[in-house]
Amino acid sequence: MSFTRSLLACAAVCALLSAAPLALAGDRSGVDQTSFDKTVAPGADFWTYANGEWVKAHPIPADRNSYGKSAVMVEEAAKRTVDLIQTAAKAGGAGDGQKVGDYYASYMDEAGIEAKGIAPLKAGLARIAAIKDKRALAGVLGGNLRADVDALNSTDFYTDNVLGLWASPAFDDTTKYAPFLLQGGLGMPDRQYYVGDSASMQEARTKYQAHIARILTLGGFADAEAKAARIMALETRLAQASGSRADSADVQKANNSWTPADFVAKAPGLDWKAFFAAAGLSDQPRFIVWHPTMVTGLGQVAADESLDTWKDYLTFHLLDHYSNLLPKAFVDERFAFYGTALQGTPQLAARWKRGVNSTNAVLGDAVGKLYVDKYFTAQSKAEVAAMVDTMKVAFEKRIDSLDWMAPETKAEAHRKVDVLKVGVGYPDKWRDYSGLKVVRGDALGNFQRSEVFDYQTTLAKLGKAVDRGEWVMTPQTVNAVNLPMLNGLNFPAAILQAPNFDASYDAAANYGATGATIGHEISHSFDDQGAQFDSQGRLRNWWTPSDFEHFQKAGTALALQFDGYKPFPDLAVNGKQTLSENIADVAGLAAALDAYHASLGGKPAPVIDGLTGDQRFFLAYAQSWLSYARPAALRQALVTDGHAPAQYRALTVRNLDAWYAAFQIKPGDPLYLAPEQRVKVW
Repeated sequence: MSFTRSLLACAAVCALLSAAPLALAGDRSGVDQTSFDKTVAPGADFWTYANGEWVKAHPIPADRNSYGKSAVMVEEAAKRTVDLIQTAAKAGGAGDGQKVGDYYASYMDEAGIEAKGIAPLKAGLARIAAIKDKRALAGVLGGNLRADVDALNSTDFYTDNVLGLWASPAFDDTTKYAPFLLQGGLGMPDRQYYVGDSASMQEARTKYQAHIARILTLGGFADAEAKAARIMALETRLAQASGSRADSADVQKANNSWTPADFVAKAPGLDWKAFFAAAGLSDQPRFIVWHPTMVTGLGQVAADESLDTWKDYLTFHLLDHYSNLLPKAFVDERFAFYGTALQGTPQLAARWKRGVNSTNAVLGDAVGKLYVDKYFTAQSKAEVAAMVDTMKVAFEKRIDSLDWMAPETKAEAHRKVDVLKVGVGYPDKWRDYSGLKVVRGDALGNFQRSEVFDYQTTLAKLGKAVDRGEWVMTPQTVNAVNLPMLNGLNFPAAILQAPNFDASYDAAANYGATGATIGHEISHSFDDQGAQFDSQGRLRNWWTPSDFEHFQKAGTALALQFDGYKPFPDLAVNGKQTLSENIADVAGLAAALDAYHASLGGKPAPVIDGLTGDQRFFLAYAQSWLSYARPAALRQALVTDGHAPAQYRALTVRNLDAWYAAFQIKPGDPLYLAPEQRVKVW
């Protein structure tokens, strides 16, 4: 379960971390007072009070759907990262550095891509055209399966293939990797886009059908509009069978162990033997089916829809999936729909930025190694690890202080904290890319081979012993993550930088931003999802009935609190959908405040720039959430994202008594919550 500093899911883009040794306290405030909007009272809108002037002075750039201070940090760092990549391209020789350079150079070769047209997809199109019966259809659908989803770590539930594969410890056996199957098959971001009755969803459907027709037309296929209508109807049936985003977050609903025979019995209509053979999964004795209703629906749609409609569907998705590596007309059309129509972004990002993102996605550890070799020191790694240990101590003290929790529940909670394997900066073991072939000048082929390489790597893990030191993020990712079934945390190097962390900042600011991030990830072990896993990562109820009832009541209260945030007249934050992240925010912020107070060693906090220690702590937290989005992008996030929008996450402070004292928040202030309404989870 990721932290995600940006409003939308954070892409694997790079940021520079100062090589200076990290310290927990300096003499600078760490709070940007020029960002304050003092026309707004802290008790009326704390996020705007902390950030309003910055927002007014920084409109969202034309090539972005959201913006904020972290976005500035990411963009500036991407310029430095491209230098690393280009240096690798010039270096020559062999090895991962050369692959990085060759991949990026191929992506940037627009003239070469234009000259090839759709020829690089010739084999894929021929495979679709050759489908003569339902068995062959199942083979193509299975052959398209990729390892492109992650249910619990990055909470990435999207794949445009009909299903996605995730390798993870099983719910009942955390010693070896098992295959999880997640729903997919939709071109739009979520089932709600197909079944929702709001005007915005109806408009999205109209524009998507037109997009399908245009992609088919660009590919040279006749009767594009009629085919688009049939494709839309097929996807709508898949959407109707799919689980909601809130359903996807419910691990109890996901705990479905199916044997190959179960697929035949529970999802008839698809030739599952052919599907699994093509997917390389014939030898698997069981699967965990995360979305059983969709798998059953897939069988029905496979049986009912004509082969011609399925072939049109597969043709469109092949073209659409790889459109960013096809000629400019395809790139522009994809952006017109997914960028402008769905997210409101008026301008496509520069090619070099997209090249950096694609290189990071394909060769993330190889780029990450170049990055940390230059920008992240062993001393920095050690000192941040020490800060994590401080936060763990603060969290354990909070467990001890809970007067509602039984001793046996506390014992297992302590064990969960004790066994957390914390990765700071970069992994102990880098990924081996020796099996990935990168050919200079073959941009689309390089990407296709990387997808197959990732898939084969995932297949090779199945049934093998679990690596508890595994990383799911690259060092250059501006994010952090809790791995509930591995009992691990990843804190990539790139998130440990200003404005989130700076050695010269006073401790209050460092704990308010980075300390809260660390606390958030530790707290994910105890959110509404993480609390269902024991210290060994097994899905097991380790709570006494009364303890779990108390915990669930707190979660219900927090969900209702976030349900009350309504960015649009017709669309509010979904408190249940975002509950995991909101619980982690509340618990993590409280633990960070405890750790900050402990760091003072019993001495009073200094007043810096007219701000008390607690004021700086809470303002640093609010400024760490300085992110805002275009209306269309915000609407998409509200439907698809497990994180609440940044401006509402900053309002987590409403649940901490110390915030009220720090800013003299009184009854009658819009953000005031009576003490009994303040949610205290841990």
